[in-house]
Amino acid sequence: MEVITLSKDTEIKITAKQTIHELYNSLKTYPDQNKTLTDITDVLMQVYKKLDTAPNPEALVNRLANYIYVAGFGNIHLNAADEQRVIDLGATGSKAGWNGRYMADFADKSQFFGIFDR
Repeated sequence: MEVITLSKDTEIKITAKQTIHELYNSLKTYPDQNKTLTDITDVLMQVYKKLDTAPNPEALVNRLANYIYVAGFGNIHLNAADEQRVIDLGATGSKAGWNGRYMADFADKSQFFGIFDR
């Protein structure tokens, strides 16, 4: 039997996509779909789409986690499972090291969309 080993980037992408998928599905069931929650689910979907082609997936996940922390603070209340998912994304993103840190507006969802993205 042949053992298949995955690269570090592939493992990160698979784990992050699974966590993003679970978080997205859970957030869509919240009864109060306010603007902040809608913005977060939009960004989750965009990152999910871009993750496979991202040259540095850790940095993308790091920006996602920071966006959720900043945009959601005081605006939405997550259940315990969703809080853990955001923590998991933050832990994945922390592997980006210096590549994930920059002086951008973490609360700006446009950082995840290109000019031709819908």
